[in-house]
Amino acid sequence: MSGGWVYIVTNRANGVLYTGVTSNLARRIHEHREALIPGFTRRYGCKRLVWMEFHDTIEAAIQREKNIKHWSRAWKAQMIVDANPGWLDLYETLTQ
Repeated sequence: MSGGWVYIVTNRANGVLYTGVTSNLARRIHEHREALIPGFTRRYGCKRLVWMEFHDTIEAAIQREKNIKHWSRAWKAQMIVDANPGWLDLYETLTQ
């Protein structure tokens, strides 16, 4: 198995948060940005990648995602602010 990414997308700074996991971050964020997959992120317009973390195995990434999903919103927001104070869209860093 290859590694995996845990990520958070939002619709705006301090907006709706969605935590996900994938083995191909650039592809998955493109799907969010283009609203290609029906569901929560398309419904709420979550297209801005604001946090990401790589793990050596997909299993480790899945476990981390599950842990983060149990955290309070305040903890998630603080984690984002610590890594990305301006809540900037990090998608461009994936495509460089």
